[in-house]
Amino acid sequence: MGLSRRNFLRALGAGAAVGAVQLPFSQITSAAVLEPPRNREPGGPILLDSNENAYGASRRVMAAMRDALGTANRYPFAQYDTLEDRIAGSHGIKRDQILVGCGSTEILRVATAAFLGRDKKLIVPVPTFEAIEQYAKSTGCQITAVPLNRELAHDLDATVIHTKGSPSLVYICNPNNPTATLTPRKAIETFISRLPANTYVLIDEAYHHFAGESAMYASFIDKPVEHDRVIVSRTFSKIYGLAGLRLGYAVAAPATIQQMRPYMTMDNINGIVARAAMVALEDQESIQESMKRNTDDRQEFFNQAMARMLKPIDSHTNFVMMNTDHPAEETIQHFKKNGILIGRRFPPMDTYIRVSLGTPDEMKAFWNVWDRLPYSKMSM
Repeated sequence: MGLSRRNFLRALGAGAAVGAVQLPFSQITSAAVLEPPRNREPGGPILLDSNENAYGASRRVMAAMRDALGTANRYPFAQYDTLEDRIAGSHGIKRDQILVGCGSTEILRVATAAFLGRDKKLIVPVPTFEAIEQYAKSTGCQITAVPLNRELAHDLDATVIHTKGSPSLVYICNPNNPTATLTPRKAIETFISRLPANTYVLIDEAYHHFAGESAMYASFIDKPVEHDRVIVSRTFSKIYGLAGLRLGYAVAAPATIQQMRPYMTMDNINGIVARAAMVALEDQESIQESMKRNTDDRQEFFNQAMARMLKPIDSHTNFVMMNTDHPAEETIQHFKKNGILIGRRFPPMDTYIRVSLGTPDEMKAFWNVWDRLPYSKMSM
């Protein structure tokens, strides 16, 4: 582990002195009187554009955050180790397999810094979440885009071909953002077994909790493969409702984690999100409720779409992608003018829009605005 302010103070024996004490989970109960989280700024647009949890964090997590504010004047050094232990424990793995970041986007940035450079190659699907490609540009590597296949899954056969020669990092977002589609677990396993020894694979499981009901899906954390070059990223931004506090992590072989660690930002986790995350991991009842609510909201979206003769892409996430047969930018601007933000364009799918699932009232507003489009009803 590289030298950081945290490790320096630990060496002096100061870490425990300045760290905040973690309250037992039993003391953080749903009895706390809290206002529900604001879905948007007063008078601002309805936010259906960033795949956030529209309902916010659970009451127990909100109470933990409120309590953590009392120690905001202290550095959270003592909580770093505890957080890593809790994450590792939740997956039944060792702490040296965990790397915690300021959002899972930091994990993507660190992977590009650790495994890419000149004469190396990043291989990404298109369309997908673009952050890793943006980070990779600063390394001077070659970037190869591989279109999704006809089922809108990762084209793994084509990807293997591009891994020949230069050392590579392959990015797999599963379920994929923005299409909300799955690439079957068995297909990814076969793909990994075919890779050259100089290739790393980063599997982004940001939407893991929404895909578990599919027989095609299984997490590479819960059911790992024996391969030291597979990295899995997760986030607290989706099911846990903590997008604004920025916390994510990587799971990989200890040797791979050690290769990534020197590129991490020093002291990158704040005390509020550390406390919130530890409670969120234990609050399984709220996780299950959030998963069920998402399933119900997603089904209602499809019910409304079918009533309008629309055929969205089958979704395994907390958002839906849908073909409008018209330029996506026109639809995006129509919603923006009517006080609703939806996802950006995702070339080459230039007639598709991505809609994050909101609360029932927000989705009612979405469909009311949709019905004002001149092409609001169509057969696809």
